[in-house]
Amino acid sequence: MTVSLPLVFVLGVIAWAAIKFLGVRLWVAVVIALFGFWLSHTVLAPAIESGTRTGVDVVNGTHK
Repeated sequence: MTVSLPLVFVLGVIAWAAIKFLGVRLWVAVVIALFGFWLSHTVLAPAIESGTRTGVDVVNGTHK
């Protein structure tokens, strides 16, 4: 069975759980999200994308 969920939904659930159960403040979650958007527009974006794709391939067992 294959389930396809948008990454934004998955990250939203993780953020909600962190706020609800770990006591993370809402403003901290917002700052982390904004930092992620800022980081994706820097010269580090290709390295982050490559690392993320490699990690997903390893987890899925499709790594070459």
